[in-house]
Amino acid sequence: MQLTWLDSNSWLINMAGLRILLDPWLVGPLVFGNLPWLFKGDRPKAREIPENIDLILLSQGLEDHTHPPTLKQLNRNIPVVGSPSAVKVVKELGFTQVTALAHGGGFTVANKVEIKATPGSPIGPQLVENGYLLKDLDAGTTLYYEPHGYHSPALKASAPVDVVIVPIVDLALPLVGSIIKGSQSALEVAKLLQPQVMLPTAAGGDVIFEGLLMSILRAVGSLDEFRSLLAQNNLSTQVIDAKPGEAFEIQLQNRAVI
Repeated sequence: MQLTWLDSNSWLINMAGLRILLDPWLVGPLVFGNLPWLFKGDRPKAREIPENIDLILLSQGLEDHTHPPTLKQLNRNIPVVGSPSAVKVVKELGFTQVTALAHGGGFTVANKVEIKATPGSPIGPQLVENGYLLKDLDAGTTLYYEPHGYHSPALKASAPVDVVIVPIVDLALPLVGSIIKGSQSALEVAKLLQPQVMLPTAAGGDVIFEGLLMSILRAVGSLDEFRSLLAQNNLSTQVIDAKPGEAFEIQLQNRAVI
């Protein structure tokens, strides 16, 4: 399994020889609701669009996961799998092979990678977006991704999972609390899934953020503190601090000999 972090929640996953582009925001600014004074993310330099993409996988319909300027740069014939809200966006952009996954729904890519949707982040009172479990059907290796730190207890039925990509640092607003759940939520999913490797997502990477929201948003925790939490709970999970744009191989042990 090879992974490339492309900043924020954007990842290129190479599994079973397939290239899966996850929640891509690679070009142009990131603005919610056309309110740049409130929040704006910008790149000093656009991230190169990966080539030979086999599948686009989208967890949410919000702009930081389903980013229209980035998607407009991609071939509309690339298959897309996403949450129902994400699928609505890509259909409007003209993508032709689109599959919506409800929680518990599954999709198999080229008979090589199985994708299962799990309950993810609540967006408002009536919408819960997706997390995903990916499985290499040949090697049997598995990966779990959820970008806001909301993890269903039902995941326990899928344990153990080899690689987990989740927030590890909390992002909190005064009076509101955590809008992205990091350390404690990540610890709970580590206990639940017993991963060999964890990687943080939802971090900034090479992106510059500005706006009113950024002046009051607080980051709580660190990777070193999270590593200490794992050790205190007798968990041997390795935490990898990915470098933006650098592909790296995940070295996994055979579970039978762990």
